[in-house]
Amino acid sequence: MARKTPLVLLPGLLCDATLWRGQVDGLRDVADSWVADLTQDGSLAAMARRVLAAAPPKFALAGLSMGGYCALEVMRQAPERVTRLALLDTSARADTPEQMSRRRGLIELAEKGEFKGVTPRLLPLFVHPDRLKEKELVDEVMAMAERIGKDAFIRQQKAIMSRADSRSLLPHITCPTLVLCGRQDVLTPPAMAEEIAAGVPGARLDLIDHCGHLTTMERPEAVTAELRQWLTD
Repeated sequence: MARKTPLVLLPGLLCDATLWRGQVDGLRDVADSWVADLTQDGSLAAMARRVLAAAPPKFALAGLSMGGYCALEVMRQAPERVTRLALLDTSARADTPEQMSRRRGLIELAEKGEFKGVTPRLLPLFVHPDRLKEKELVDEVMAMAERIGKDAFIRQQKAIMSRADSRSLLPHITCPTLVLCGRQDVLTPPAMAEEIAAGVPGARLDLIDHCGHLTTMERPEAVTAELRQWLTD
């Protein structure tokens, strides 16, 4: 029987292991998956150190959104430990001044006791508009945010705001790399994925049709199929 690949999965902002549930189940025959906890630290560097301390000596690594930022930081700190890299619905760029200002406003609201997680008003940023009527999906996204809570949300936002621009890192990534994005992702649109794929030598780009930012939950079978190919090629 073929040996399974150790696979480390990194969630996005306000997300937990539910984000990757379809992939953990769908790849069980080829991967030993572990979903990291990215709620404890206020910087991407500290998140990456915590992941590396708990991860196997060598592993495949996949991150979505903030998890992608953390994955790039892992590549900065210990590239020799990562056998394969998948970057989903993320960006290699640092925050723009406008994005930082928006995050500061959200932190301020949370600190005042007005943390509301992912509200119905914010859902169109996370999922394709056609999925807003899918009660099970919507409930799961909102429940993840509630579980993460105010304090971890503030830590995560501060970590995201202070992250380094990783575009200069991309040409130095030498492991097999998959870049994946929902074609209708409005938070980290396909242009961001295309930029990453163009920067990483030999990277494969895949855009998932009829899909927003949370690709792993919106189109789990399609994403799992892409990850299976990435793991087994």
